[in-house]
Amino acid sequence: MRVAVVGATGLVGRTIIKVLEERNFKVDEFIPVASERSKGMEVVFKGKAYKVITPAEAVALKPDIALFSAGGTTSLEWAPKFAEAGTTVIDNSSAWRMDKTKKLVVPEVNAHVLTASDKIIANPNCSTIQMVVALNPLHIKYHIKRIVVSTYQSVSGTGQKGVAQLMNERDGKAGDKAYPHSIDMNILPHIDVFLDNGYTKEEMKMVNETKKIMGTDTIQVTATTVRVPVTGGHSEAVNVEFAKDFTIDEVNKILSKSEGIILIDNPKNNEYPMPKDVEGKDEVFVGRIRRDESQANTLNMWVVADNLRKGAATNAVQIAEYLVAHKLLKENAVLSK
Repeated sequence: MRVAVVGATGLVGRTIIKVLEERNFKVDEFIPVASERSKGMEVVFKGKAYKVITPAEAVALKPDIALFSAGGTTSLEWAPKFAEAGTTVIDNSSAWRMDKTKKLVVPEVNAHVLTASDKIIANPNCSTIQMVVALNPLHIKYHIKRIVVSTYQSVSGTGQKGVAQLMNERDGKAGDKAYPHSIDMNILPHIDVFLDNGYTKEEMKMVNETKKIMGTDTIQVTATTVRVPVTGGHSEAVNVEFAKDFTIDEVNKILSKSEGIILIDNPKNNEYPMPKDVEGKDEVFVGRIRRDESQANTLNMWVVADNLRKGAATNAVQIAEYLVAHKLLKENAVLSK
């Protein structure tokens, strides 16, 4: 099993490497990949140092799987070249998410759509991933009509530059800016660029990706995405209207038994999910579950996850695990010989 990590020196790339190690994913040949300027840098995988190579060099090695986290421009240029070499690409950027010919996958929700012919598989946006993991078991039971979501997203979602800006501002140091305003002691209702409809690109990602992952256009979604001065972990306040009524006990029972979800909902003891408690965890944490008293069949819930792990790296590795477990890499093995 030859596995390439494209963008191996970045924040998500390094997390992918860590997740591969922790989940003991079968890797016979590890191939760290980054841009020309990073060529020759060393990356450690399972205690061994590997020199970073360029995408062109990596394509020639015909890896079985390439986990991409190098930005949309790199993905658009290089993912097809890896795919042509027989590699199955799992891409973390937004480049392929809404391409009708590509699958957009959260394993707990829709891994069943994958086939051996899928050579470029899209990893959804971090904020979308954690929301659909939390909502899909309830959708199966009660059928979602509408979602209203407000996010509280950490600076690590912007990468190293976002974290550096927060830390520099906290320490009173000058430095490059990831955001148009200060982020320390502030919140920004602005993630990604603004579109003509007044929403940000991040907000529309949540709208469009949710429908694609859950396989329906009937679910209505509206989002407000906000950057907060937290270094890791995204939080979401989710208001969801169902076609069918529910009881809170039923909802709690469903969530507590669902794959990839940890229920923490004990407000009497001040117990609820917080970003500082989910760091390094692969699950989606849910709490503050309560009925919306202003509207029938409607629920409020609080959803938190580590955006670098389940929101990016872990989800990508889980897709790779599913491909291996269901022998969907057979074509790759033939092509790469």
